[in-house]
Amino acid sequence: MPLTPLDIHNKEFGRRLRGYDEDDVNEFLDQIIKDYELYIRENKELQSQVASLQERLDHFANIEETLSKTIIVAQEAADEVRNNSKKEAQLIVKEAEKNADRIINESLSKSRKIALEIEELKKQASIYRTRFKTLVEAQLELLGTDQWDSLEVKENQA
Repeated sequence: MPLTPLDIHNKEFGRRLRGYDEDDVNEFLDQIIKDYELYIRENKELQSQVASLQERLDHFANIEETLSKTIIVAQEAADEVRNNSKKEAQLIVKEAEKNADRIINESLSKSRKIALEIEELKKQASIYRTRFKTLVEAQLELLGTDQWDSLEVKENQA
């Protein structure tokens, strides 16, 4: 157990013949007591400062740990957002490709249908032309026959 200033003050030394001067010893002990009290006070102040600094250090260590965790969580969130964005972009591209394929297929189908309709109309026009030509030729042939002359004579007689 360490000495206290009171222990030093109350210390009694035995007396011997030709010993030290009692006043010098007491004066020296008084100086030791003052210095010892000063060191004890300084030690308490330093311990208080160490405790305060340790408390601040612990506080900053907690802040650092919290910031580290926050950065990790933010990084993970950013990674998740980036991954989700990539997936969403891929889905959008796939959907656009599907729509483009559908539009192209519909356009090709309509184009084929229109081409078939055009061919059908050409065939019908050709048939109509042939029939009309045949009809006109038949009428011209009919006009060129003698039957018209006989019809004209019958009309004049009537």
